[in-house]
Amino acid sequence: MLTIGLDADDTLWENEAFFHLTQEDFVRLLADHADAATVRARLYDTEIRNLEIYGYGIKGFTLSMIQTALELTGGDLPGPVTARLLALGQEMLRHPVRLLDGVEAALDALADHRLILITKGDVMDQERKVASSGLAARFERIEIVQHKTEDAYAAVLKRAGVAPEGFLMAGNSMKSDVLPVIGIGGHGVLIPAALGWAHEHADDPDHPRFHRLARIGELAALVARIERGLRP
Repeated sequence: MLTIGLDADDTLWENEAFFHLTQEDFVRLLADHADAATVRARLYDTEIRNLEIYGYGIKGFTLSMIQTALELTGGDLPGPVTARLLALGQEMLRHPVRLLDGVEAALDALADHRLILITKGDVMDQERKVASSGLAARFERIEIVQHKTEDAYAAVLKRAGVAPEGFLMAGNSMKSDVLPVIGIGGHGVLIPAALGWAHEHADDPDHPRFHRLARIGELAALVARIERGLRP
C-alpha cells in the first residue's frame, strides 16, 4: 500500500488568491511610480532574489513588497505607504483558512492509507494554517520544510520509514510537489490550482510515474489503480 504525501497551500486550502489580491493593492499603491506590468515584474524579481534569504511565505513576500517599493520610489517611500504594506502582510497572516472543494471527502477516501502532510514556508504561519484547517488529525505526520527538494523529500521519507518507490506525493506545484518526488523514485501527482505562481511552473514530464488530475476527488481512484499495478 502506498504512503500518500499531500501538499497544503492550494492543494488542501486556498492560498495563492490572497497573494494575487494583495499584489493588486500593491500595484495601486505604486501607480504614481510605475505602470502595473513594471510593478508586478519588479516585485516578482525581488521575491525570487529573496527566496534564499527569507524562504517562502507571507513574511518574505511582505519584505519583498517593501524592498520593491523602496527601489521604485528611489528610497523616498512615504511612511503611510510603508504602514499600509505592513498592514497588508498582517491581513494575509490573519486570513482564515478555507478548505478547497472536495478535500474532506478525498481524505475520507484515503483514510486507510498512511497520510503525510508536507508543506513549505514559514513555520509559524504553516502551523497556524494546519491548526486552523481542522485537518491535522487526518495525518500521521506533518512536515514543514523550507524547500521541497529531492534531499528534503528523502529526509522526510527516511524519518517516516518509507521507501521512495512506495510513496506518492500530490500537490499543485510541478517544481515542488512532482518533479523532486519522481527524481527520488516515487510517484508525483499534479492537481493544478485555479491560480498559480509562475516560479512553480514547469512542463509535464514524460515519465511513467507522473500523473495529472483535474481535482483532488480523483486521487483515491488513481492510488487504487497504481496499487493494483504494484501487486505481484
